[in-house]
Amino acid sequence: MTGTILITGTTAGFGQATARLFAKNGWKVIGTGRRAERLQALKDELGDVFHGSVFDITDEAAMASALADLPEGFRDIDVLVNNAGLALGTASAPATKLSDWKTMIDTNVTGLVSITDALLPTLIKRKGMIINLSSIAATWPYPGGNVYGGTKAFLRQFSLGLRSDLHGKGVRVTSIEPGLCESEFTLVRTGGNQEAYDALYKGASPIQPEDIANTIYSVATQPPHLNFNSIEIMPVSQSWGGWQIAREG
Repeated sequence: MTGTILITGTTAGFGQATARLFAKNGWKVIGTGRRAERLQALKDELGDVFHGSVFDITDEAAMASALADLPEGFRDIDVLVNNAGLALGTASAPATKLSDWKTMIDTNVTGLVSITDALLPTLIKRKGMIINLSSIAATWPYPGGNVYGGTKAFLRQFSLGLRSDLHGKGVRVTSIEPGLCESEFTLVRTGGNQEAYDALYKGASPIQPEDIANTIYSVATQPPHLNFNSIEIMPVSQSWGGWQIAREG
C-alpha cells in the first residue's frame, strides 16, 4: 500500500521521522513547516518523492496558497497527518502569559482545523485518512498542562466528531496520543533550556520520534475496512501518580 501523504510540522521530531519512513516505503510525501532550510535538507535526502511546502500553519492565506501550488503529482492526497503543534511554558495558569495560551490555540487548534477543512474534499473523494497527533494530556491533566492539555483534548474530540460526520464515506480518522517523548518539543516548551531537557529524559527511556513514525505507518497501512479510533502510547517508565490534596492547617 502506497499513496500520497501530507505531514504538517515536518522540520523536526515526529514529522521528520514520519516523512523519512513513508518515503522509504515508496510513498509520495508532502512536508510542511516554517523552516525552509530543513525542508530543503529533507528534499536533498529523500529526492523526488518529497515535496516541501514552506508556510506557518497559523497563516491561513499562506497555507491555501501552498496547497493550490502543489505539483500535479502530489495533489491526490490520501493521508493527512496533523502533526504541527507546540506547548509553551510549564508554569501554572496564574503565572502563564496569555500570549502563550493564544499561540497554542492558534497552532494546535485553529491551524489544524483550517488545513483539515481545506483537504476534506480530496480526502473524501479518495476515501483517505486523517491522523491527528494528540497527547495523553488530552485525558490526563498535570500541573502546568492547562491550555496545552485543553488543545489536545479538543483534538481528541475533534477526531471522534470527524469519524461521526464522515460516516459512510470511507474516510478513516485516528487520534494518536503519546506520552513522554524525546524531541525538540521540550526545548521549545522550556524556551531552549537544555538542562531542563536533559533532566526530564535522564534515565527514562522515553518514546522516540521513530516510534511514533512506526505507529503512524502501521495505522496508515491497515486494510481499508479497519479504523483505530485512538491510540494512547507511553514509555514503560511512565505511569500515573496519586491525586494531589491541599490540606487545611
